[in-house]
Amino acid sequence: MTEPQTKTPLTVIFEQREGVGLISFNRPPANAYDLAFHRQFNDAIAAADADPATRAVVIHSRVEKFFCAGADIKTFAANTIAANQEMVAAARSALARIEASGKPFIACLAGHTLGGGLEIALACDLRFAALGSYKLGLPEVRLGLIPGNGGTQRLSRLIGPARAFALLAKGDSIDPEEAHRIGLVNTLFEPAQLLDETLRYAGDLARGAPLAIAAIKQAVRDGLTLPLAEALQLEARLVDQLYATNDAKIGLKAFLEKRYIAYNGT
Repeated sequence: MTEPQTKTPLTVIFEQREGVGLISFNRPPANAYDLAFHRQFNDAIAAADADPATRAVVIHSRVEKFFCAGADIKTFAANTIAANQEMVAAARSALARIEASGKPFIACLAGHTLGGGLEIALACDLRFAALGSYKLGLPEVRLGLIPGNGGTQRLSRLIGPARAFALLAKGDSIDPEEAHRIGLVNTLFEPAQLLDETLRYAGDLARGAPLAIAAIKQAVRDGLTLPLAEALQLEARLVDQLYATNDAKIGLKAFLEKRYIAYNGT
C-alpha cells in the first residue's frame, strides 16, 4: 500500500483580473519565506509573464500586518549552508524574472516589509504603500550578514548610495512616510484604498502600449548601468524598433484623431 502524497501548501497565488495579474503572498503569520515559497513565487511570476492577457502585475499580501518579513529565520538557522544557498538562489531567480519581464510590476505594501521582503519590493518597477505604523528595512547586518537578494545594489540605485549605506549599515527600519520622503515608495494611500488604487493604476498600465512600456522598462533598468553615451544608444535602438510596430501606428493615428485608445497588444 502506497503512502498518500502530501501536497505543499500553496503560499503564493496567481490570478488574473481584467488584464492585471495579482500575485498574493499567503504564508501566515508574517509571509516569512522558505524554499517552497520561492519556488511557488518563481512559478507565479513565470505564469504572469507567459499569460498574454496579463499586461501588468501587482504583488501584495493576504496576511494582515505583513507584506513579507524575509527569510524564515528559524528555518534558515536550522538549515545547512547548502540548503540556504539553494533558497537564496531561488529568491534571486524570482527577482531576476521580475526585472527581465517586459511587463510592469507594482509592489503593494500594507504591512511590515523587511529583509528579503523589501528586496522583492525593490525589484518591482513601482512601490505603492499604505499609510500606517509598520516598518520597511533591511536589517541583515544585525545578523552578521548583508542582503543577499540584491538589496544593497537596488536600494543604492533607488535612493542614492549615502542614504542606502546609512540604512544598511545600522539595519534601521523606517515608516512608510519616511520611505515616501526618500523615494523608496512612490505613492501613499489610506489602507482601505491601497489595493483598489494599485489595481486601478495597474489597469491603466495594462491598457497602455505594451511594446513601448516594455522598452521603457528596459531603457530605465539597463541604462542605469551604462555610461550616458551608451545609454542614449540603447534608447535609440529601442525607439527605432518601435517605429514600424502596430502599437506606434495605432497610437499616432489616435493622437491625430484626438481620441484615447486602449491597446490590445498587437
